[in-house]
Amino acid sequence: MTTMTETSARFREFKMPDVGEGLTEAEILKWFVQPGDTVTDGQVVCEVETAKAAVELPIPFDGVVHELRFPEGTTVDVGQVIISVDVAPGSEDAAPLPAPAQEPVAAATEPAPAEEPKGRTPVLVGYGVAETSTKRRPRKGASAAPEAAAVAAAVQAELNGHGTPAPAPEAVTARPLAKPPVRKLAKDLGIDLATVTPTGKDGIITREDVHAAAAPAAAASPAAAPSVPVSEPVTAAVEAPVASASARETRIPVKGVRKAIAQAMVGSAFTAPHVTEFVTVDVTRTMKLVAELKEDKDMAGVRVNPLLIIAKALLVAIKRNPEVNAAWDEANQEIVQKHYVNLGIAAATPRGLIVPNIKDAHDKTLPQLAAALGELVSTARDGKTSPAAMAGGTVTITNVGVFGVDTGTPILNPGESAILAVGAIKLQPWVHKGKVKPRQVTTLALSFDHRLVDGELGSKVLADVAAILEQPKRLITWA
Repeated sequence: MTTMTETSARFREFKMPDVGEGLTEAEILKWFVQPGDTVTDGQVVCEVETAKAAVELPIPFDGVVHELRFPEGTTVDVGQVIISVDVAPGSEDAAPLPAPAQEPVAAATEPAPAEEPKGRTPVLVGYGVAETSTKRRPRKGASAAPEAAAVAAAVQAELNGHGTPAPAPEAVTARPLAKPPVRKLAKDLGIDLATVTPTGKDGIITREDVHAAAAPAAAASPAAAPSVPVSEPVTAAVEAPVASASARETRIPVKGVRKAIAQAMVGSAFTAPHVTEFVTVDVTRTMKLVAELKEDKDMAGVRVNPLLIIAKALLVAIKRNPEVNAAWDEANQEIVQKHYVNLGIAAATPRGLIVPNIKDAHDKTLPQLAAALGELVSTARDGKTSPAAMAGGTVTITNVGVFGVDTGTPILNPGESAILAVGAIKLQPWVHKGKVKPRQVTTLALSFDHRLVDGELGSKVLADVAAILEQPKRLITWA
C-alpha cells in the first residue's frame, strides 16, 4: 500500500493513535464516513475499541475522504494509517496516487533502507503518531524482494548480452492476496490460503472463498460476490463468532475489553493474596431512607437507590479506617496510602465488565455523589466510558444483587486494596427487637489484599459499612 505522504502533499494520512495508556492496538468498530465524504477538523470519523473502552476518533484536518485502509472489525496497530484525506480536492497540481501494482520492478535492485523506529512517540487522541520519517516501512513479506531482484537481474543480464536472450527465471509462487480479517479467519479455521481459489477482484481471496475451502460441500454453491476494495465504502461487519461444521461449538475471539479483563483478573488473582469476609445485615432502615430521599426536593433530578447509600457508607468506613485505602508498591516494597478515594463502580456492558471510578468521591456531598453515580452508569451503558475514567481507582463496589445473587467472592482490580460485593436485598425473617419479623436483608462481601490489609482492619471496614446500613443515622454521627 503506497504511503500517501510520499506521493503528494495533497493527500494527508490519519494514523491509529494511542487512545489509552500505552495501548498497542485497537479494533475499528464502525466507520462514520465513506470515500467521497467531506470531513472537517474535529469531526468524528470512526469508533474504535481498545483493551479498555470504546473511543470515538476525530480527524485533525479538513478535506474529502480518499480511502479507508481497513474495514470494520479489523484490529489495527497503533501508528498504522487508517484513513487518507484529500485536503485539496479539485487541485490539478498534485499527481494522482499510483496503484501499488504499478511500482517499478527495478526499484527492488536497490531498496531504500527503512529507518528503524526509535521508540514510541507520545501522541494526543485523534492526532495520530508524530511522523519521524517519510520513508516507507518495509513490508512484512520480505520474500517478495528477492523474487523481484531475480527478475530484475535477468532483465539486466539480457541487456548486458547485447540482445542475447537470457534464460527465463524460474516461476516464483506469489503470496496469496487477502485482507487481514480474511487471513485471520483462515488461520482460525486452519486453512492454507495457498490452497484457496480466489474469486475476488484482482485475485483477492474473500471470506466466502475461505468458508468454501473449509466446507467442501459449500464449494458447489454459486460463486461468492467479489469483495469490496478498500477504496470503496467499507461496510464489513465485526468478526462474528466462528461456528464449527457440526454446530456443536462456537468460537468467540477474545479481544478488546474482554481480553483486558481476563489478563487483569489473572494477574490480580495470582499476585495479590485475597481474603474475603462476609456479613449479613438488616437494611430495612436504609430502604426507608432511600424512599424518603426520593421525595426530597434537594435530591430532585438525581437517581436515588440503595447503591448510593452503600457507596456513602463505604466512604465513611474508609474515613474511619484510612489504612485500607492503599496500594502495594512491589518495586520499592512499600505500602502507598492514598489520601483520596477514587470509588470504582463495576458496570456490565455489552463489551464486558468495566470499572469506571468517581474521582475524589470522598469530597462529594450526597447529591453530588448521586449525580456522579448516575452519569457514570449512563456513560458506561452507552459504551462511551473513556480510559481515563477507568484509571486510578482505589476501592471498588460491585453490585451482584441486581442479578438476584446473594453474594460472591470478588477479585480485586489490579492496584486496588479492596472491593465490596453487595448481594440482593430480600425480604427475610429476622429477629428484630426480640421478635421474628420480615425485614429487608442483604449480604456484603469484602475482598482485600492481605499484604496491606490484615484481618482486623478488613473486619473493621466491613463492620462499619454494615453498621451504617443498619442504622443510616451513623452517616451523620460518624461523618
